[in-house]
Amino acid sequence: MTDGRSWEGNWKVRLYERVRERGYDSLTAFAEARPTASLVALAEELGPDDIAGVQVFSGLLAEAERSRRVTRLIRGQVVRELSQRLPNGWPAVLDDANRLKAAIALARWGTFTPETHKERVRRIGDALLATPPPPGWRPLGPDDELLLMLLPDEEV
Repeated sequence: MTDGRSWEGNWKVRLYERVRERGYDSLTAFAEARPTASLVALAEELGPDDIAGVQVFSGLLAEAERSRRVTRLIRGQVVRELSQRLPNGWPAVLDDANRLKAAIALARWGTFTPETHKERVRRIGDALLATPPPPGWRPLGPDDELLLMLLPDEEV
């Protein structure tokens, strides 16, 4: 976890230097090689003292906007949130405790969603809670079949 130094200096330059030091030509490539890692885990790998998860997401969003792959980024983010909150997959029984875990994962997904997609993400989250996916469903990347059905690519 950072101690506040993440915002010192030119953090964008620092972020991309760290990505290149690890052999990746983009932050997206680095993150997609770790599709279930949280934003915090990605940040800690890049610099535990001076990179924050929100900076990683900011960089990912900028790259996604340039490449017109924002929807893919959003699918990837729900994979990260579900992996963190429901590590064993979607619960077989959506009792109060499991509903809360799922709702928290979906709410966190919404916080890392650009305004352009917030309403769709909210509706998808509501649908997943109302009509749950199969027990044990655990998407491992943005190309998961169910995620592609719920949130297909549409950028040109």
